[in-house]
Amino acid sequence: MKVGIKSYSYCLNHAPETGSHYGGTPWEAFHSGKEQEQEYLENLPKFLQSYDQALHYAPNQTYIGGISYEEFESLKTPWVDNPLPDEKAKRYGKFGELMPEDEFLGLISACDEFELVWLEKSFAEKVSAKLAEDPVITEAIVKRVVRSKNMHEISEIDTEVKERAGLYLYCEGKPVGCIRSGHPTDPCLTAHVLLENLAGKASGVLALLHLLKNSGLNPNDLDFVIECSEEGAGDVGQRAGGNFAKAIAEVAGCVNASGCDVRGFCAGPVNAMINAAAQVASGARKNIAVVAGGSIPKLYMNSRDHVKKNLLALEDCVGSFAVLLVPDDGTMPVMRLDVLGKHTVGAGGAPQAVTSALTFEPLQAAGLTFSDVDRYAPELQNHEITEPAGAGNVPLANIKMIAALAVMKKAIEKADMMKFIKEHGTIGYAHTQGHIPAGVPFIGPAFELINEGKIKRAMIIGKGSLFLARLTNLADGASFLIEAPEKVEAQAAASVS
Repeated sequence: MKVGIKSYSYCLNHAPETGSHYGGTPWEAFHSGKEQEQEYLENLPKFLQSYDQALHYAPNQTYIGGISYEEFESLKTPWVDNPLPDEKAKRYGKFGELMPEDEFLGLISACDEFELVWLEKSFAEKVSAKLAEDPVITEAIVKRVVRSKNMHEISEIDTEVKERAGLYLYCEGKPVGCIRSGHPTDPCLTAHVLLENLAGKASGVLALLHLLKNSGLNPNDLDFVIECSEEGAGDVGQRAGGNFAKAIAEVAGCVNASGCDVRGFCAGPVNAMINAAAQVASGARKNIAVVAGGSIPKLYMNSRDHVKKNLLALEDCVGSFAVLLVPDDGTMPVMRLDVLGKHTVGAGGAPQAVTSALTFEPLQAAGLTFSDVDRYAPELQNHEITEPAGAGNVPLANIKMIAALAVMKKAIEKADMMKFIKEHGTIGYAHTQGHIPAGVPFIGPAFELINEGKIKRAMIIGKGSLFLARLTNLADGASFLIEAPEKVEAQAAASVS
């Protein structure tokens, strides 16, 4: 059974100042009370990228579709030392955009329903005017930035931070607003947690708005939204009750949509895609958007090592994406529901066992072999972020494991391993946002390569670190295939005959 992939979007929100204060590693260092952490915190601002630098950084442009994936593959490395020329460094790409931090703060304010985000009046007015120029931001959203209840004098903001456990919002080195605490004692409604959740919601809204633009779908025609980030919204009674999906759909104007959240750490997006595809295939829903906002805690996650090695701290963008699934009509790339990899409870955590469960076993069941998949897309982390922190080149390690398994299963010769790695692997370009790199960023490039006749099939692979919740030592994983539409396959067969 197959489901059509109609469209997709990928966005980044540049957030260096927000990240340097509230990203997981800086936040932990600040609250550790350890003197040795002070040097790191004092030096971090010296290693932040400007917005212009972020625009010229090749992985960012690849993510938003400013350059094609094939163009990205051919670029000189290291990317950080070889910025793109100005004509390639644009805010808007084919897939989405790279929004500057001031506008992101404005969008967060627009997504606030409970008077939690206060912006300084002149800043709010300035940023609302800038947001009005964004082609996907609606007039209704712009008006929400300058609501009287969300605009305050800086003296009022100071009082909220100093006396009521609020947190400053920063831009251009100074406070421009604050996020307020949602409850005097509830640990799930602290200002810090609410900032994480509202940033996830706002980034998800941006991705959904771009998806609607890219697909041409009327917001009223969207039936359902599945949100699959890693944040958990709730209060002390149900600390991850949700629902990000409906909250995002509401701001995007999708009045006929309902929605729910799917969580699975980094495997969440692939599980959400399978969930959505099953609903479309069954006829339960017609148009479903799988959406993920990004993660404030993952900003500057590896920055301690970057600063120590005098490297730019590159983890400065909140990532997001959205994918629209519809019934298969034979004209668009499809997601196959009969070739799904799953990491079972009994599979164990050995890398070989995980790789086998997610690649070999589903392919074998479908009568396919390793070489039948043109591109594998697992864990697309940017290695310029992960290698300095000692995590290595994650996408390369994954395709090497797949190639080794292919040799073990006698699908390829050992002498052909390097050729297989080069031809079937993918180069990572996604920010280390946990769920964001987990295979799904390659849906867009795979879609385009399939439509251009350059590949026929790609495998999207997500893996999840369930052990982080301290509930089980198990990991998780899931995978699915994207293939060329039947009409394209028929035309190709006819041309050969």
